[in-house]
Amino acid sequence: MIGVAKAGVSRRGLLRALGIGAAGAGIGAATATGLERSGAAAAGAAPDRVEQFHGAHQAGITTAAQDRLHFAAFDLADGTTRADLIALLQDWTGAAARMTAGTGAGGTPVSQGVAAAPPDDTGEALGLSPAGLTITFGFGPSLFRTADGKDRFGLAVKRPAALVELPRFAGEQLVPAASDGDLCVQACSDDPQVAVHAIRNLSRIAFGRAELRWSQLGFGRTSSTTRGQATARNLFGFKDGTANLKAEDASDVARSVWVGDEGGWMAGGSYLTVRKIRMRIETWDHQSLTEQEQTIGRTKGEGAPLTGGTEHTALDLRAGTAAGPVIPAGAHVRLAHPSANGGAQLLRRGYNFVDGNDDLGRLNAGLFFLAYQRDPRRQFIPIQERLAASDRLNEYVVHVGSGIFAVPPGAERGSYVGAPLFA
Repeated sequence: MIGVAKAGVSRRGLLRALGIGAAGAGIGAATATGLERSGAAAAGAAPDRVEQFHGAHQAGITTAAQDRLHFAAFDLADGTTRADLIALLQDWTGAAARMTAGTGAGGTPVSQGVAAAPPDDTGEALGLSPAGLTITFGFGPSLFRTADGKDRFGLAVKRPAALVELPRFAGEQLVPAASDGDLCVQACSDDPQVAVHAIRNLSRIAFGRAELRWSQLGFGRTSSTTRGQATARNLFGFKDGTANLKAEDASDVARSVWVGDEGGWMAGGSYLTVRKIRMRIETWDHQSLTEQEQTIGRTKGEGAPLTGGTEHTALDLRAGTAAGPVIPAGAHVRLAHPSANGGAQLLRRGYNFVDGNDDLGRLNAGLFFLAYQRDPRRQFIPIQERLAASDRLNEYVVHVGSGIFAVPPGAERGSYVGAPLFA
């Protein structure tokens, strides 16, 4: 947990002493002016992928999915005011714009900092390119009203109707310490150290205002979000997200991902559902190939539907034999298919995770599921209720973490993420 200011020391005074919290200073400064560039950029080498931070939508949603993730959820510290919250979002926006551009988190190069004060960047990403870094921010239901009914920041009247508490789903075993949060930050990059550096520095900037509630590292993306990306595999060895929404499908994305004008301050934003899904790896690894394929509904090698063809061949959910449907009634792909869910689709950005092992020597591993949508009441929730009730995959997985967040539209230069909420 990130510490908060001790009694007798004002939060603002402590932030000033640490050189943090100059609200709005340098917001939107995504250029390298006065900042320390990565070694590759400074040396004039070919620049690595740089994703634009500012824009109508936040990056990290339809952006081509990177290989590494560091996701974090924060709770606002006791005594934090509405003004403190706004200042934090302003400071985070400025730091995120700089880091995604390949510069340090702060406005002063590490080599030029005040020797008697902590540097305004932790330094572990010096010499590294941003490697496609995106930083995406979201607001949890508790930011608007806590579980005990408190409206800490005067935001309850602006809580979107679509930002509902997720219901309890059959079979889940949620760990409260790995679920929910007032704020969330998703940092994705093709370099794991760059992603960790982003979360570390945003946590440092939040000192005294927000505390880290939980975080998760992810590797090996399990979804492709553009047509140029090959379909990745999850830890069960199957291709994951073959039919995922793609950024190039503009009409589908507009219909299923972005909130429209009806959303008020959320117009241009999206809703993120997060699920930490532990896989019973050892049990799965001892099942026959036939059992694995019938559980998923696709072949393990090609990723084709059991009804034939190649990976991208459409599922024939009507095909059957005297023994029953070719794709079993409880197969994962059948239950998750849009035709079984009123046409509902999700834009997935999941990652594999391995968090060591448990006390029984089993791998603590699985899928960190991230899905963006226009309205979770009509998309994620009914889909997950259907899966939780009869998915054959439930024998091999258990949901242990959960969260839902309103991801506001992108910030224009000179503004900050979430500004319309406070207008």
